[in-house]
Amino acid sequence: MSFALTRFSGLSSKTTLSPDFDHSSSRRRNVLPPNRVGLKISSSSSSSEPDLSVTVNGLKMPNPFVIGSGPPGTNYTVMKRAFDEGWGGVIAKTVSLDASKVINVTPRYARLRTGSAKTDVIGWQNIELISDRPLETMLKEFKQLKQEYPDRILIASIMEEYSKTGWEELIDRVEQTGVDALEINFSCPHGMPERRMGAAVGQDCALLEEVCGWINAKATVPVWAKMTPNITDITEPARVSLKSGCEGISAINTIMSVMGIDLKTLHPEPCVEGYSTPGGYSYKAVRPIALAKVMNIAKMMKSEFGENKDCSLSGIGGVETGYDAAEFILLGSNTVQVCTGVMVHGYGHVKTLCAELQDFMKQHNFSTIEDFRGHSLQYFTTHTDLVRRQKEAIEQRKAERRGLKSDKDWTGDGFVKETESMVSN
Repeated sequence: MSFALTRFSGLSSKTTLSPDFDHSSSRRRNVLPPNRVGLKISSSSSSSEPDLSVTVNGLKMPNPFVIGSGPPGTNYTVMKRAFDEGWGGVIAKTVSLDASKVINVTPRYARLRTGSAKTDVIGWQNIELISDRPLETMLKEFKQLKQEYPDRILIASIMEEYSKTGWEELIDRVEQTGVDALEINFSCPHGMPERRMGAAVGQDCALLEEVCGWINAKATVPVWAKMTPNITDITEPARVSLKSGCEGISAINTIMSVMGIDLKTLHPEPCVEGYSTPGGYSYKAVRPIALAKVMNIAKMMKSEFGENKDCSLSGIGGVETGYDAAEFILLGSNTVQVCTGVMVHGYGHVKTLCAELQDFMKQHNFSTIEDFRGHSLQYFTTHTDLVRRQKEAIEQRKAERRGLKSDKDWTGDGFVKETESMVSN
């Protein structure tokens, strides 16, 4: 059951705007802003093997697996490795105008284990900030990557202070490198909230609407808004982002957490000179939470945007296998991001992910991603409806056990079963 349908081609800067366009704010209601490229979501299949290729917001990828913003996309070398290994796309580590304000500490990671073995890790916490490399260095590497891999999808993750001119400058400089899209980090749970960055914006819908307006008035490539799970109702910021012009939603970023206390030293982990700070929690243990958030966003997108807008959804949270990815796609995700999984298994893990996803598709005779994307959304309902459905099912089973009510109910095909239904021993 696919809910994101093909829309229409983009508008040029000289195109006459429709009545749906709000001239006073230069924001889109149900159409693209005049400077935004045309968008399309689709997939195709041309072989007997399941086709993993997807086209999301005009971005063609060989598979739906995307490197999530973080250490796996921190420089040219690692991003090149990701492309060489076959990842569908790469989202670089978040950049801002002034990297000199970004100062990381070590250690900055901590793991949650169910045992002593390496494979027993189920949770991962980080207190890492955005990229501490100079913006100009990152921009040069973006440009080099696009020159060497012109047909591969490179997405820049960006975050800036509460400044319209700052956002405009950052977008302009990043777009000049040739990146294919922008992912806006409205969700980093730690570091620099005093500068109104990251989750400080994503948790404030009024602020989010204003900043999204600045971004979408300037951007000429697709924009994905990355959501924080550290909020009561994640559909609210997702709705605001889409109404303010973003083409896609990425969800979820990490969950605010305290990994634990060392019972020998009595200090928290990760421990830096005896101290710590709450950080972002990720990896396998967060997947059920991520699936619930993605499901809620997807249902909202289907209900409120439906056929009127070609919205995309990128699922994130604890993906380690291709079967995990299938769950996110069944809940409406167009792409699936992996970050911590790469840190645990390496860049070559994408081959396993693809093989496992294709295996799932073969089991159900699915030829393309669109054949099953969003299929499982129809099975979510309210608790009240569950009670009603179970009551009706119990009544139906009781009726069947009571046997036939009259001679006219006998059938030829079910004669033996109908006879048994009226035997008492």
